[in-house]
Amino acid sequence: QVQLVESGGGLVQPGGSLRLSCAASGSFFSAYTMSWFRQAPGKQREFVAHMDRFGSTNYADSVKGRFTIDRDNAKNTVYLQMNSLKPEDTAAYYCRGYLSSANDYWGQGTQVIVSS
Repeated sequence: QVQLVESGGGLVQPGGSLRLSCAASGSFFSAYTMSWFRQAPGKQREFVAHMDRFGSTNYADSVKGRFTIDRDNAKNTVYLQMNSLKPEDTAAYYCRGYLSSANDYWGQGTQVIVSS
């Protein structure tokens, strides 16, 4: 069983930056593909970024060049550095850890609000 706890959300002005963290409990963190998703009010949850166990990354087109995913396996933590934030980035951000269909875990989310 893995538990994921996100932190780092908050209110930021357009053009600003935030760094989200997702701390994982449990074993074999380094084997998991770690992802970030987000869900804006009234919209479906959407993919933001992921990093597999080899360090390969993938990003949604909407965040390429602005967001960076990283992980520290020694700390069982994955990060999402968000720069040049836009109002349309406002959403609840969720961390996901995936190893297999039987080992697929989500955090509770952290809210990001981009507003002046």
